[in-house]
Amino acid sequence: MFIVRKNFPVFVTGASGFIGGKLAERLLADGRRVRVLARRPLPHLEALGAEVIPGDLDNPDALRRGCLGAETVFHVAGRVGVWGSRREFFAVNVGGTQNVLTACRKANVAHLVYTSSPSVVYNGGDLAGIDESAPLCLHAPCGYPTSKAAAEREVLAAHGPNLATVALRPHLVWGPGDKNVVPRVLALAKAGRLKIIGSGRNKVDVTHISNVVDAHLLAEGALLKNVAGVVDPGSPHATQAPGSATPATNHPGGRAYFITNGEPVVLWDWINQLLRGVGILEVTRHVPLPVAYAAGGLLEALWRLLPLQGEPPMTRFVAKEMATDHWFDISAARRDLGYHPLVTMADGTAELIEHYRKDNSS
Repeated sequence: MFIVRKNFPVFVTGASGFIGGKLAERLLADGRRVRVLARRPLPHLEALGAEVIPGDLDNPDALRRGCLGAETVFHVAGRVGVWGSRREFFAVNVGGTQNVLTACRKANVAHLVYTSSPSVVYNGGDLAGIDESAPLCLHAPCGYPTSKAAAEREVLAAHGPNLATVALRPHLVWGPGDKNVVPRVLALAKAGRLKIIGSGRNKVDVTHISNVVDAHLLAEGALLKNVAGVVDPGSPHATQAPGSATPATNHPGGRAYFITNGEPVVLWDWINQLLRGVGILEVTRHVPLPVAYAAGGLLEALWRLLPLQGEPPMTRFVAKEMATDHWFDISAARRDLGYHPLVTMADGTAELIEHYRKDNSS
């Protein structure tokens, strides 16, 4: 158990998003003083006791206010998506992260936990059981992977005696409250617009939101250990997640970690399981990957040329992500963070199906 100094605040960026919001809720439930950065009001978190600081990653004053007196910053905010200009992705994900690092240094923040992405090792092909030794992405069909890779590099390079940093790479986060991954799949399937890309046998890792929040809290706790693995009794940290008492053997400072459920699934089998559970017809139609990839390239060109609003219905990045393996070795997170996924795929999937059944019946 780590000692919690509840009089010291923590600062969460991206609290209007799925991961940042659930993380803030857990911190508040643990009795922590929580500040959150948000571009819009967050009455739910305010009602729970959070201090909402209006602003974004381009606002030095808002970042200064959030970091003032804080011992830990959870930097979750960022631009996500599969469409947009490279300049916009880099402005938010790299420029915004640099601004957070600057604010942390000026306010003498001791610990920074950065929410990265497994997309930082995107290579256009299968990623089957790889670990953190995989090289960072330098080229991709969209700006998200390369901008996140550049931001992660900045965070890890900033690690030092005055600011301890760690990066987490949670993959395809889902669960009740998700407004992006699963709802989008369900909407496309319900409209008859979802097709299996490739063979349909590709394996992927997906990660329940509760496990992702656990990983963030464990990462904070692990940063409070010195290199020899000794806990600093004067440092703050929320209680470790139940069942995660394994002591860290390596200091995580300056390192990145894949975070998943540790149970890779055949992607399209899992999607069809969800569809059956909520009463939507399963997906059976296939599109060969080369066809989907070519269509994505053509649609991207049309969207840029015309230009059209929104994002293309298919992109080259999405075609590859939906057809290739991407599952990861989480041995390092287990060893160094004491991370153990507590919500299993079976339990989490059943919970999610019940959640959508209730929504549909209300």
